[in-house]
Amino acid sequence: MPFEEKFHLRIPGPTPVPLRVQHAMNRPMIGHRSAECSRLVQKCSQRLQSVFGTRENVLIIAGSGTSALEAAVANTVAPGEEAVVVVTGAFGDRFAKIADRFGARVHRLDIPWGEACSPDALKSFLLSRPRVKAVFLTHCETSTGVLNPVRDLAQIVREHSDALVIVDGVSSVGGVPCEMDAWGIDIFVTGSQKALMLPPGLAFVAVGPRARKVIRQAEAPRFYLDLQAYQEQLEKETTPFTPAIAHLFGLEAALDMLDEEGLENVFARHRLMMEMTRAGIRALGLPLLAEDAVASPTVTAVRGTETIDATALQKELRRIGVVVASGQQHLKGKIFRIGHMGYCDPLDVLTLLSATETALHRLGKPVRWGAAVAAAEEVWSRV
Repeated sequence: MPFEEKFHLRIPGPTPVPLRVQHAMNRPMIGHRSAECSRLVQKCSQRLQSVFGTRENVLIIAGSGTSALEAAVANTVAPGEEAVVVVTGAFGDRFAKIADRFGARVHRLDIPWGEACSPDALKSFLLSRPRVKAVFLTHCETSTGVLNPVRDLAQIVREHSDALVIVDGVSSVGGVPCEMDAWGIDIFVTGSQKALMLPPGLAFVAVGPRARKVIRQAEAPRFYLDLQAYQEQLEKETTPFTPAIAHLFGLEAALDMLDEEGLENVFARHRLMMEMTRAGIRALGLPLLAEDAVASPTVTAVRGTETIDATALQKELRRIGVVVASGQQHLKGKIFRIGHMGYCDPLDVLTLLSATETALHRLGKPVRWGAAVAAAEEVWSRV
């Protein structure tokens, strides 16, 4: 194939990286303890506050999104202490596994995959577990395309428990409204490779005052992921360990792009892409995993049918040049997932839907040409 290097990356992370960000990352290297690097660390941390919806410091770690999840656990819950983990998919399950590995007494609130956790379900679960130290939530469950109502869930925790509210925002921060302070979230984490339009390699942890107090008193062992060390060094405009400097150059450029578009416009674009995607997929007769009321603006999960194999469709899309993601765990082979976040716009959605029509035709399925694209264009026309 003459254009093997040319394809459309429509997975829910890593997402495409803008040329502007790539060029920024190619800047000459600087010293990690230089005044220029200190300025970069401090400015990036401050500018991330609006993305998280907080006045608190945003700590920057050289690591993946999972390192942020681990840091949130390791710094707050000691062995033997109780933690509630709301599991609505593979990444809620990952939070539970991390907490279990660190010796916490984990109480899993398992929700059927494809559904969101309701405030009532969490309230009932908490009332019978009065000694919980922390409640771990997933904002956007990347494995199912569900957006959990973390504002309402955090309110339930605050009303019925003294537990910390700790949220995985890896595939939500930067793509949907996040209001850490207003929602009463104590720790909010994300990674660089999703809506923030960077390669994998940076983790971000926003820490509120209640969590800082717990972290200062925590006795569980940690070294590289010691959030107290990151907090102390950020106050000195640096990091405790060598920062990922090229990623910081890229982060500065990505934050420039978000500022220029305006966060409200960024969020509106993501919601539009979600609505276009869902309308187009429905026009093809393919079922969606999540209901509209809980659908995420950043990722859409599509079910296969008795006659349309999800894996076969995913592979045919790859042959055309469009890369989507498979399902995870027990949904592997049953769904495929479309990422529409970060450096992505409505034209990208139309390309995806046109390719999906072609892929279905190549698989011998009846297709009404243009139906998916027309449905998405109708949504777009109403903006």
